[in-house]
Amino acid sequence: MAETTPPAAAKTDGTGIGLSWRSFARGDVAFAIGIIAILMMLILPMPKWLLDIALAVSISFSVLVLMTALFIKKPLEFSAFPTVLLIATMLRLGLNLASTRLILSDGAQGVGAAGEIIKAFGALITQGNYVIGIIVFIILVIVNFIVITKGSGRIAEVAARFSLDAMPGKQMAIDADLSAGLLNEDEARQKRSELEAESNFFGAMDGASKFVRGDAMAGLLITAINIIGGMIIGVGQQGMAFSDAATNYTMLTIGDGLVSQIPALVISIAAGLLVSKAGVAGATDQALVGQLSGYPQGLVLVGGISSIAALVPGMPFIPFALMAFASGGAAWLVYQKTQQAKVTAKEVITDKEAQESQTEAPISESLHIDELKIELGYELLALINEMDGRKLTDQIKALRKQMAQEMGFVTPAVRILDNLQLDADAYTIRVKEMDAGSGVLKLGHLLVMDPTGQQVDLPGTHVKEPTFGLPATWIEDDLREEAVFRGLTVVDPATVLATHLTEILRSNMPELLSFSQTDQLLEGLPKEVRKLLDDICPSQISRSSIQHVLQNLLKERVSIRDLPTILEGIAEASSSTTNPGAITEHVRSRLARQLCHAAQTADGVFPILTLSPMWEQAFAESLTGEGDERQLALPPSKLHEFISSVRTGFDEAAQSGITPVLLTSPAIRPYVRSIIERFRGQTNVMSQNEVHPAARLKVIGQV
Repeated sequence: MAETTPPAAAKTDGTGIGLSWRSFARGDVAFAIGIIAILMMLILPMPKWLLDIALAVSISFSVLVLMTALFIKKPLEFSAFPTVLLIATMLRLGLNLASTRLILSDGAQGVGAAGEIIKAFGALITQGNYVIGIIVFIILVIVNFIVITKGSGRIAEVAARFSLDAMPGKQMAIDADLSAGLLNEDEARQKRSELEAESNFFGAMDGASKFVRGDAMAGLLITAINIIGGMIIGVGQQGMAFSDAATNYTMLTIGDGLVSQIPALVISIAAGLLVSKAGVAGATDQALVGQLSGYPQGLVLVGGISSIAALVPGMPFIPFALMAFASGGAAWLVYQKTQQAKVTAKEVITDKEAQESQTEAPISESLHIDELKIELGYELLALINEMDGRKLTDQIKALRKQMAQEMGFVTPAVRILDNLQLDADAYTIRVKEMDAGSGVLKLGHLLVMDPTGQQVDLPGTHVKEPTFGLPATWIEDDLREEAVFRGLTVVDPATVLATHLTEILRSNMPELLSFSQTDQLLEGLPKEVRKLLDDICPSQISRSSIQHVLQNLLKERVSIRDLPTILEGIAEASSSTTNPGAITEHVRSRLARQLCHAAQTADGVFPILTLSPMWEQAFAESLTGEGDERQLALPPSKLHEFISSVRTGFDEAAQSGITPVLLTSPAIRPYVRSIIERFRGQTNVMSQNEVHPAARLKVIGQV
């Protein structure tokens, strides 16, 4: 007999009933069903027993919200309050409409027509006199609408405005702490997230307070409609006597209004506590008790005034006497607690001073210096924050990454701080606490330069560009399009500072490559290359000598990213010499492909400016000494003539838009470079051994 397959509805392993039940049990599905149920109250009639349950839920929910607002430590712990406020308002309005439908349709049956809860509230408050009930209801509406709701809304509005106004300053403080090293990336990200959440919360509370205000007005209008409509239906349609209709419908309406207004009042108090708690830390009871009892003198005065009031003829003695006794006892307890706290604080300070005297900080800590530091005038502190989509800290981070990719090592972190001794729009860049560059920036302006080196004729402040000293002009931002149309170079203030920092980093890279950073580079080598390092260090060369070689390369802006090839060159040269200069020259020959690629033009041509045989011979004859003691002794007249020839040769090449490489023989290259770097630091000087065979040479001229 064939086996039958069980029906799909019986499956519970991921399909059918099991899936439906798990989907319903999910919080988001249940929440959506609850919202739909609230909306259905506005359309469909509700039986009395279900209305009683819903009213009980509304009252309990409002009390829960109030208790949560009392116990939280800070407002952001209840960041969902605006949404809760909207849901509570929707629930009360839906219940109002459902109860109104029952009151108007079944009110002639008696005061129990709208359920037991509305009946109980109406009887409890009116006590048989509906005039008292109307007065109590109006007072509750006034307290809720005029006092609590209006005050809470004003506090929320001011808090939202102040929170938004303070956001740039707080963000700038976070970025400054991050740049100064007081915060790491995760801590800064968390603080920014908290700042954004705080701003969003108070902004939402500003709008959500209107829900409570609208709910109070709606409750008042619904009550009036119920009374008037009930009287019309009872007297005109049901044939009831006027007094009976007034009693029934007024009792029902007052009970309905109180059932709605009491939860609304509770929610309003919760909203007021939440927005007024912005600057108070801790639970509400702890914060209030701690602050109100902070001064025992106040409690003493309260006790004294209560004692005087108790002795005044005609005043009740017992209530004021109890207040005087309670205030005096509280003042004594607070005074004892304050004295004990002072004694404990003195003991803590004494212990701390004793520990500090025993473990005094070493004087060596005062010797620490910042390797890279930017000092800003107070007006330039805005650069740390967002400036037209550019933030200085982000640009510096990108700059360090770029330098690591180009030159092969990570530059030290840059510390940014203010300096009140500088002009408001001035900045200074320091390398190892020494001034390395300075300039002036104008926020809200743009720096424009003519690529030809001529002075820009646009209206503005004519200055010298701080990095290269070229003629430049600070112009207003609305002249940007005209400057771009003229083909001028347009730079914002943050980029001007970042460019200046880039050039200073390139010029000071040898100093920034410390021994510890060299050690980190060597320790980060792949395992295969580490074997070569272990073979030559320290048997053939020390790590400090390797650092010296790397510094020599960086001095001529040669990237040390290809560290394995550099170590191979060091291993070959260190077997015959320990002179870092000679080792550097051999390493440069191993980096011939890299050197030629860095110097070639966009079309792949390697332009060279050769040194004439006359100067080759002059330099060779001026070398004195042997081996590592060789020195250049060129006469001053010859030296001056050589400098003039080099300037003439490179100026002629610059007129054709080409920056060539000065090519010399290997023996004299270091000495030629040592002279040229004094007046043309960016000039590339290479020897014939450093020209890769695949390079496409183009001779521009001869010196």
